[in-house]
Amino acid sequence: MKTSVPMTKRKICVVITARPSYSRIKTTLQAIKKHSKLELQIVLAGPALLNKYGNVDDILHDDGFEVKERVYTMLDGENLTSMAKTVGVGLVELSNVFFKLQPDMVVVIADRFETISVSIAASYQNIPLVHIQGGEITGSIDEKVRHANTKFADIHLVCNTRAMETVIKLGEDPGYVFNTGCPSIDLARNVLKTPDLNFDPYKKYGGFGSKPNYLNGYLVVMQHSVTTEFGEAKFQVEETLQAIKDIKMPTFWFSPNADAGSDAVSQSISYYRSHSDLSHVHFFDNMIPDDFLRLVYNSICLIGNSSMGIRECSYLGVPVINIGSRQSGRERGCNLVDVDHDKQEIINAVRFWQSNERPKQSFVYGKGDAGKKMADILATVKLRYSKILQFQDEKPVYNSGPVRLKRSTRKKHKTA
Repeated sequence: MKTSVPMTKRKICVVITARPSYSRIKTTLQAIKKHSKLELQIVLAGPALLNKYGNVDDILHDDGFEVKERVYTMLDGENLTSMAKTVGVGLVELSNVFFKLQPDMVVVIADRFETISVSIAASYQNIPLVHIQGGEITGSIDEKVRHANTKFADIHLVCNTRAMETVIKLGEDPGYVFNTGCPSIDLARNVLKTPDLNFDPYKKYGGFGSKPNYLNGYLVVMQHSVTTEFGEAKFQVEETLQAIKDIKMPTFWFSPNADAGSDAVSQSISYYRSHSDLSHVHFFDNMIPDDFLRLVYNSICLIGNSSMGIRECSYLGVPVINIGSRQSGRERGCNLVDVDHDKQEIINAVRFWQSNERPKQSFVYGKGDAGKKMADILATVKLRYSKILQFQDEKPVYNSGPVRLKRSTRKKHKTA
């Protein structure tokens, strides 16, 4: 009598390094967890473990996920040098984690500065690397990190056609580049089923500052520092603060990501709270993705430079005021008004959205089914960790013989 051999599941190690990365991967995690051919390994690292930047550990637990490893890599300081050192610490620690977990694939998300340590640690140990959200064009250090992750990666799950074309132009094998859409759009699609603001932000999330009455309309601000404009972070956020102060509309302001310059942003916010009338503004560190999407969906507009304004808000049809260069070059819908770091431009843009209709829904980043698509690809794609494998079924063409260098015809000079 033959006994059946149990099927070995592919172990998929997903490294989450920051608050926004979770919303970028949540539905994929759910699909991997449910998939009969996959085993999920979640690793939390860097800012994702710090309350200051929106610790996602408790959120993952509440959503039913188990965290396999926690890696503390984030150096304090929020300057360019601490960013570089954080990457170094991450490389050392994640190398040990991958050696311990022995995954069949490692998934690196998008373009945050610390993600490059994920790519190096996996690639140098011959672990197939999957990159999500490659091929997009933006400003800041994100641009360099994103394309570096792409070149380290063996398998690419991109969010739109333009990104797919860019990854292929970077020299990647078209057979390993898949246009799946963005998992964050999956969340936005679910939110549209019940879009009402069904919770009290103050009671559920606390935060700090005044508690303005937001029932007649409010703004949401999420503005991060731009690492390649490190010295201008203070000026840039102050222009936004002055605009919000003068508009005097109820506003929910969210803490910046852990990037070089974020200290200057936080210090400016603290100063304005102490020296200006911001009684119409309430400040939050974090919200679970679904709640945040509902909050933004019901707002007059989102103000700042978050990629959420480009992705989820385009799908939701939420008006966005996009400030500065951080998202320059990224594929977008018709929901954005671009402004410089200028108080009056920001005020004018708010007035524009107050007097105009909401933009139409856009599907540039998918239609809300990316998570399942990604899991199915991870379960079936041929694994590789050397890109030369793309030529294994072809007969390479070589020169007829080795190239020989000619000897120098210069005469040797006699020495005295």
